[in-house]
Amino acid sequence: MSRPSIAEVSTLIADLAALRQNPHRTSVEYAALMNRKADLLERIAAHTPGDADAAEVARLARERADSLKPAN
Repeated sequence: MSRPSIAEVSTLIADLAALRQNPHRTSVEYAALMNRKADLLERIAAHTPGDADAAEVARLARERADSLKPAN
């Protein structure tokens, strides 16, 4: 798992802001962005071993992202 770059974090923050400003956003767009957020937080947690807070934030983000996936 590669270490996230500052550019990746900045892009995610910009995309989060843009989605919040978009009154026509779809649930699919929101779910995809939450999945990207969870992926990024998991990568951050993986590169900060022993940081229980980072691991917990990543776990909660993944849980939320997974809850937004459509049921098959």
